[in-house]
Amino acid sequence: SKEAKEAARKALAKLPKGREAREKKAAEELAKNYDGRFSRMAKIEPLEPSESFFNALASVFDPHTRYLAPAEKDNFDIQMSGSLEGIGAVLSEDDHYIRVQEIVPGGASFRQGKLKAGDLILAVAQDGEEPVDVADMRINQVVQMIRGPKGTVVTLTVKKPDDSIEIIAITRDVVQIEAAYARGAVIDGPDGGKLGYVSLASFYGNTRARPGRTPQRNSSDDLRRLFLEMEKRKVPGVILDLRGNGGGLLDHARQIAGLFIPTGPVVQTRYPKEDSQVLSDDDPAVVYTGQVVVLVNRFSASASEIVAGALQDYQRAVVVGTGPTHGKGTVQMIFDLNRLRGAPGLPLGVLKLTIQQFYRINGESTQFRGVVPDVLLPDPVGHLESRERDLDNAIPWDKVDPLQYSTWSGKSWKLPELTARSKTRVAGNQLFKKIMERSAYLDGRRKQTKVPLQRDKWLARRKADREALEKADPKLDEAPAVLKPQVINYTGKLKKVDRERIKAWKKSVSRDPWLNEARNILADMLGQSTSVTNTGSGPAGQ
Repeated sequence: SKEAKEAARKALAKLPKGREAREKKAAEELAKNYDGRFSRMAKIEPLEPSESFFNALASVFDPHTRYLAPAEKDNFDIQMSGSLEGIGAVLSEDDHYIRVQEIVPGGASFRQGKLKAGDLILAVAQDGEEPVDVADMRINQVVQMIRGPKGTVVTLTVKKPDDSIEIIAITRDVVQIEAAYARGAVIDGPDGGKLGYVSLASFYGNTRARPGRTPQRNSSDDLRRLFLEMEKRKVPGVILDLRGNGGGLLDHARQIAGLFIPTGPVVQTRYPKEDSQVLSDDDPAVVYTGQVVVLVNRFSASASEIVAGALQDYQRAVVVGTGPTHGKGTVQMIFDLNRLRGAPGLPLGVLKLTIQQFYRINGESTQFRGVVPDVLLPDPVGHLESRERDLDNAIPWDKVDPLQYSTWSGKSWKLPELTARSKTRVAGNQLFKKIMERSAYLDGRRKQTKVPLQRDKWLARRKADREALEKADPKLDEAPAVLKPQVINYTGKLKKVDRERIKAWKKSVSRDPWLNEARNILADMLGQSTSVTNTGSGPAGQ
């Protein structure tokens, strides 16, 4: 942008002249940066040693049992709900202080208008109290001071980019994290028709609901609205994108799977050494009746795997992905340590304890193995060891008895044909060729355990790496915009401040080669006409 170029020009103008002077300046800046980091690291919070000990102990049992200190529990609630109570500003560490990195559109700071990106926070004061100097404080401590109940006031002392000092009072409010919420769009099909696209980043819902409070948004209601709109517009097929969705609330996974099927089981849960319990969709209404593709990757976990697995078992959707999903098939419960101890005045945090394992309706667990896609696409991070099976002390895979269920009577596709057509397209796709080359090179580099210590050899190796990776770089940001998403405003509350974010999202969607191939697969599903129906125990035949 013009502003960014002007800022870069001014920054360059401030640099010292000459190589030696610039190197000296760089060394001073590095020393200042690390001094600030070490100052923060040296300050240990009261619960930090206990937190480290408890989590070291808990990780022996499984990777997901852990202790959450009060501040971390707040962050967990925010992640689950997609909202928080605060001023609506994104913060980052900057030497000895905290810098405002971004103002959240529509939040309290945005509406008040005085706090700006680039401001340094020097002190924080609660309503009616003295300011507290935040120099060398950790960012999580400052964040906790700034957050607070809706309607309360926090006063910030800030240093502006021109070195002026301002005192800014902001009334806290609910901040909606729009990036966490479901998004939907209508996209062009390969033949010129219309298809649907829905992206879900997490299975969010309010974990802090209290009587008298305004209900917060949740993922199942948002997706219901989106798919009702798809049905209303007579969109014949939809892609449900669960890539990078690490899960969330189990009951919302059950409800979302139920949008696509009549009544029937969705998932089984089981306590150790007990019979499994069945969570079912009891609503006979099918919200969306068109064809469905579920798009996943190795970072699709937990609740995402419940939905993908259930729709795959019912043959209600074709699961498309870059390999098996993450493989987290366990259920955690939150235990409030204050209630257990009976000391409500002393915040102790919570224990997130693994209590159950969940199983697909075909009896198989998603734990350790994940959900295997029906159609495989190239994995851009195939060199990473980032699934559940790569974690220490991961619970092994097992299975229970399958349930009785009927597969979807509206199936009109043959999986072998879909797979064959997709393989042909992928083989001829230059972007996918580059992605596979890059991933293969990085995987080979990962397996090389010897590193040269001689400077010349190390520099030669680095040069070879850069050249190889540059050659295999798919340059996705420069890819042609194949898809043309038309965003669906399903909440009726779209504001002008959201336009830039929506514009960036549309740009990302339009250049996504995996989404484009999922679109092609969906078009193939709609173009086939052989109907297959099966009723029985366990998974239906292909």
